[in-house]
Amino acid sequence: MPLDGRVAIVTGAAGPTGRAVTAMLASEGASLALLGRQRAPLASLAGELEIPADRWLAEAADLRDPAAAGRAVDAVRERFGRVDVLVHLVGGWTGGSSVLETPLDAFASMLDQHLWTTLHVARAVIPSMVAGGWGRIMAVSSPVATAPAPRSGAYAVGKAAEETLLQTLAREVAGSGVAVAILQVRTIDAARERVSAPSPKNASWTTPEEIAAAVRYLCSDEAAVLNGARIPLFGGA
Repeated sequence: MPLDGRVAIVTGAAGPTGRAVTAMLASEGASLALLGRQRAPLASLAGELEIPADRWLAEAADLRDPAAAGRAVDAVRERFGRVDVLVHLVGGWTGGSSVLETPLDAFASMLDQHLWTTLHVARAVIPSMVAGGWGRIMAVSSPVATAPAPRSGAYAVGKAAEETLLQTLAREVAGSGVAVAILQVRTIDAARERVSAPSPKNASWTTPEEIAAAVRYLCSDEAAVLNGARIPLFGGA
C-alpha cells in the first residue's frame, strides 16, 4: 500500500470530510491519529471503518490552544514514533452581514478556527517532518480567501490569514522533503446533491470523496512539486 508505514494526523476527523479522508488513508495503509474536540466520535469512526486497533489513536484537543495542540501531537509521536502527514480540516463559517455589521467576536472566532488552529498544529509537526526529510501538510480552504464576496468578511479574513500562513510555511520548508498545499472548495457536498439533484447552484460543489482523492495524490512523492500550491477543487463552476 502506498502509505504503509506513514503516520497521518487528521484534524476535524469526525466530520463528513474527515470521515472520507480517514477512510482513504486507512485503506492506503497509514496509521491514523484522529483529532477533534471530543474523543468519542473519533473512536466511533475508527470502529465503523474497522481500522486495526494498533493503527489508530483518538485524541480530544482544542487546537485553538497551542499547549493542547502540542500535547496532542506529542501523544501521536509517543504512540507511533513519528508524524508524516497532516490533513487539517478544522474550520467553520460565519457570514450574512456586512463588515460594518459583523460583530468583532465573529472575526476573532474565524481567526481562531482557521489561522490559530492551523498555526498551532503546524508548528507542532513541522520540525520532526523536516528532520525526517519527508512530510505533507494540507488544509481545506475557500476561494473567498483570494476573491472575497460581500457579507463574508469574517470568514474571508480567517481563510486569507490561513492561506498566507500556509504559503509562508511552504517557502520555509522548500527543499526539505516537506510539502504544503491548499485545497480550495466552494461548498462541501456532504449530501451528494450535485449527483442526486444537479443544478447550477451545486455544479461547483465538491464531495468529501473528491477531497480525499486529492489528499491521496498530495501524499505521493510525485506531488512534492506542488509545494505551496492552491489547488481549486471546484472545476464544475
